[in-house]
Amino acid sequence: MKLSGLIAAVAGVLMAGSAFAADAYDIDPAHAWVGFKTNHAGWAHAHGAFKTVSGSISFDKEDVTKSSVEITIDASSIDTNDDKRNTHLKSPDFLNAEEFPQITFKSTAIEKTGDKTAKVTGDLTLLGTSKPVTLDVTWNGESPLPWDANTIKTGFSATGSFNGVDFGITKMADFGLGPDIALDIDVEAVKK
Repeated sequence: MKLSGLIAAVAGVLMAGSAFAADAYDIDPAHAWVGFKTNHAGWAHAHGAFKTVSGSISFDKEDVTKSSVEITIDASSIDTNDDKRNTHLKSPDFLNAEEFPQITFKSTAIEKTGDKTAKVTGDLTLLGTSKPVTLDVTWNGESPLPWDANTIKTGFSATGSFNGVDFGITKMADFGLGPDIALDIDVEAVKK
């Protein structure tokens, strides 16, 4: 074999190895919880969650900085344990879910902070406005399903916060809310 052929073969193996370092996962919609809470006039924190969540994760266990995540949330799936309040939150006063049906998060940088922890910064898009938000993320582990060894799941927990007014939810103060919205996220994802 010529030297140039050998170099090309070695380069191909190295590039293939690095290209496959990250594993691909789909977020399991039945095991994805995106919860939030915000101050309600100093009386308590108003809580809610989104029931329809999907997305994908590229997870490089050897170098988490090369990982990525994309999450899509159906804005109209908001649930705050009160139908009247849910309807109001979907209106133009808050999420304007008809005009902006999706809330998305796409990672832009990941900083490892511990053996199983990282800061994941990404663009949160809400009401057509995109701004960076940083989440503190913990990898909870990975294993096959107890009843199906061919299906591998991994799981993550994350917390973070953002200012709702910065994203255009200008009516928050009129109802004694916020302005900060705290996030509490848990997702399980299935390896492709």
